[in-house]
Amino acid sequence: MSVQERKERERAERERLIVATARELAEQHGWDAVTTRRLAERIEYSQPVLYSHFRGKREIIGAVALEGAAEMAAAVRAAASAAPTPRARVAALARAYLDFATSNPAVYDAMFQLDGGLAFAHEDTPEPLKDAFAALLESLGEVAGDGVHPGLFTEVFWAALHGLATLTRAGRLPPGDTEQRVDLLVDRLAVL
Repeated sequence: MSVQERKERERAERERLIVATARELAEQHGWDAVTTRRLAERIEYSQPVLYSHFRGKREIIGAVALEGAAEMAAAVRAAASAAPTPRARVAALARAYLDFATSNPAVYDAMFQLDGGLAFAHEDTPEPLKDAFAALLESLGEVAGDGVHPGLFTEVFWAALHGLATLTRAGRLPPGDTEQRVDLLVDRLAVL
């Protein structure tokens, strides 16, 4: 391995460490606790080293969001692929989405609530975000109904899931009724 290859590998490892540490801090203490000073202390590098990877907290949030989008896409695909019927796929997708939001609140915030400097629904949308939407579209497109654009249906279904995730987490909806909400959403929106 050349010196250049080793330096590139070490740089990538430092970047992964920064993102993992930011994510850990955010999940434990909230995003307000994630500062460049605290990150630098935790990873045992100076703040200038941090800034050589990310221009600031906004870019770190964006990196966490991209990582989260890839994880969510994998979780949704795995859940949907294990289901035998279109209804079961949509219900499994909805549960996987809501479970991801519940299990990873800081990551979910980075993806959908905080400014990570990422463009959604644009030509320059980063690939992990496009793939997360595609993971939803793969199962939802087949139940959109005649004359309904699959992408538009997926956006509406996603918005409903996001609303359920956000309102439940904020204590606006009782958490014990999640299954009934998923059933209602699937049965009323999807054409099965």
